[in-house]
Amino acid sequence: MLNAQPLRILIADDNNTDRMILAKIVSRMGHEVLSAKDGMEAVARFREEHPELILLDALMPNMDGMEAARIIKKEAGDELIPIIFLTSLADDAELANCLASGGDDFLSKPYSRTILEAKIGAFARMRDMHKTLKTQHDQIALHNQHMLREQKVAMEVFQNVTQGKKMSAPNFKVMQSPFAIFNGDIVLTAYTPSGGMYVLLGDFTGHGLPAAIGAMPMAEIFYGMVGKGFTMREILSEVNLKLQKVLPIGFFCCACMIDMNFTEQTLEVWNGGLPDCFLYRSKNHSIDAVASTHLPLGVLGAQKFSDNTEVYQLEQGDRFFMWSDGIFEARSEDEELFGEERLREVFLQNEDTSLLFDQVKQAVTDFMGESLRDDDISMAEVVLVDLETLGDRQVAYAGSSLVGPTDWKVSFELGVETLKAFNPLPLMVHNLMETPGLRRHNTNIYTLLSELYSNALEHGVMGLDSGLKSDAAGFAQYYLKRTQAQTELEEGFVRFTFTHKPNKNGGKLVIAVDDSGPGFDYVSKIDVALEQQKGFCGRGIPLISNLVDSVVYKGEGNSVEVVYSWTNNDK
Repeated sequence: MLNAQPLRILIADDNNTDRMILAKIVSRMGHEVLSAKDGMEAVARFREEHPELILLDALMPNMDGMEAARIIKKEAGDELIPIIFLTSLADDAELANCLASGGDDFLSKPYSRTILEAKIGAFARMRDMHKTLKTQHDQIALHNQHMLREQKVAMEVFQNVTQGKKMSAPNFKVMQSPFAIFNGDIVLTAYTPSGGMYVLLGDFTGHGLPAAIGAMPMAEIFYGMVGKGFTMREILSEVNLKLQKVLPIGFFCCACMIDMNFTEQTLEVWNGGLPDCFLYRSKNHSIDAVASTHLPLGVLGAQKFSDNTEVYQLEQGDRFFMWSDGIFEARSEDEELFGEERLREVFLQNEDTSLLFDQVKQAVTDFMGESLRDDDISMAEVVLVDLETLGDRQVAYAGSSLVGPTDWKVSFELGVETLKAFNPLPLMVHNLMETPGLRRHNTNIYTLLSELYSNALEHGVMGLDSGLKSDAAGFAQYYLKRTQAQTELEEGFVRFTFTHKPNKNGGKLVIAVDDSGPGFDYVSKIDVALEQQKGFCGRGIPLISNLVDSVVYKGEGNSVEVVYSWTNNDK
């Protein structure tokens, strides 16, 4: 019975009679026959003709069949070229040597047509199966290469979005040890225009790419809002709303976000679903555990989401630690969890606070040993230092590439409902930053607007006395009164008028602020403020004066105009 798909078969035998008999049998099966008289000729014919199956005599002159088989198998590589040894050998060891040299089977003399045909058919089917598997393997390899290229591009986009603006600061340390290329842990950091530092550590549900997808919109919102002066609570509310819309049911982000204000020496914290964070007091080496008091981001809708935060007064050298649950759930080779008790022990045994971060890392690494990780591990440390230590703080502003107007005048009047519930600073900053040259002055502009708005609202419209902020206790009392007065506000307005004029080297921004308050004796107040530049109160007027060319109060003191000049060479 002829084979459906003829093969090219090489017969190598130094016995002419045996070779001719085999050639006759094989050709009658419908296969193409190639012949060789010894091992060297067999290797040469293999190189020239590329046969698909070889019948190879074990004992031949010049080069025996076993040496020829070794060469042929080596040159064939991963292509399947079955070799059937032709032998009259009866010794088991010799037969084993035939197979060890590369043979796939052997046929004993005298030859049986039935057995030979069955063996050729079996190896033909094996070749077909090998071709199919090789084709599938090549397709898988090609698909894998394509997937790796796509993954590389996706990873670059992911890193550009989530880490492209990552800052380097002397008071900040971060460790991220991902479980996979893409991971669900994210750490976002940025200086704020108000003189603080935002840090957000998030841990999305799951691992890998599905967990990392939510990190991209979170990072875009974070960096886009920070530069415009939005508060931490506003950023959290916006991130929560976005994640609640885009993440499928069952996916969310456990997160902790802080605002460390270096001017006020305060720490504002929001923890939703992460393990207890540690506020380490450098003075007495104690730990304040900051527990989660909220559900994770992306769980609740806008109406039920709580952006309430906790505020802590800090001293120089105080450190805040936040981490994902990967640290607590790190496993030893005995499947034991690292846990909070071991973490606290690292803090208790510490003698040099500057080494704490590295000691925690080392303790977790030593505990895990050679065990496999099953979760992402992230940790961040932020230290309260003086502003001089931070050096040049660049505030990221996600501005447009479009060129905005250069000479313009615009006015914003904020009514009572807006004053009670809306933070107008990001809106005004955003509009001002559309003048390209002003973008490099983001921090100064925000500081000016913040101080001018606070003075107009708190001291003008609401009539609060800044003298309460003479110490830490009075500072807290002042802001309680501020919150109450803002809630109970029934009338009033604050109006900002901006005028910008360009010149050859830059421009001039004139900011006029009017409020509905009764005004104040600004002549004597300014003299006092310039003398009292320490403590919690009296810093607004000197701060404004140091940033601008001039400060002019008008009328009863409820109208002020400042002039801010800038040049293209300013940094």
